[in-house]
Amino acid sequence: MHHLQKILTVALMAGALASSGALAEQMYKWTGADGKINYTDTPPPATARSSESQGAPVAAIDATALPYELARAAKNFPVVLYTMKACVPCDSGRAYLSRRGIPFTEKTVTSAADTDRMKQAGGDGTMPMLLVGRSKQTGFESGAWDAMLTVAAYPANNQLPSGYRNPSASAAAPVADKVQAEAVDPVSPPSRRPSPSTPTGKPDSGFRF
Repeated sequence: MHHLQKILTVALMAGALASSGALAEQMYKWTGADGKINYTDTPPPATARSSESQGAPVAAIDATALPYELARAAKNFPVVLYTMKACVPCDSGRAYLSRRGIPFTEKTVTSAADTDRMKQAGGDGTMPMLLVGRSKQTGFESGAWDAMLTVAAYPANNQLPSGYRNPSASAAAPVADKVQAEAVDPVSPPSRRPSPSTPTGKPDSGFRF
């Protein structure tokens, strides 16, 4: 029964990954003429008031430096790892990806804006979170991660060229998002207390009745 459940799990992952295909490479966030924020996998229309692209984590990975099989998997099903500080499972997940030779982009969650971006990507607060294309796994579990990567056609053995380095970890939210978040909730200036009024009458003799 356990073996059958594992087969069904892998089959479901295969379906999810196959349906995502190359669409997993790019997502767009844009504001329409009515002020509504939209998220689509196609470029925004010319009438969009503002737009930005997101969800293309492998942009900094030089696929041309990778073996064909690995480069194809990285292009079709980019791997993104969301981590946070003082997180032992995050360290274990990062080490696992390195041992298997998976090119990945690491996104750190250290602020409210980072948390919002992590939730937009499907996170529920459980760390680490692994994205393989549009499939996700929260928490580190080597068996589940291994199955996701295998279904996405990543090689079972480390094929990374000698000396290859993944891009440095960066914040999950762009700097612009953090600046905007700070602008929405500015620090209130300290209130000014009125100066105590000068007492009138005779000076205090030090006695109290």
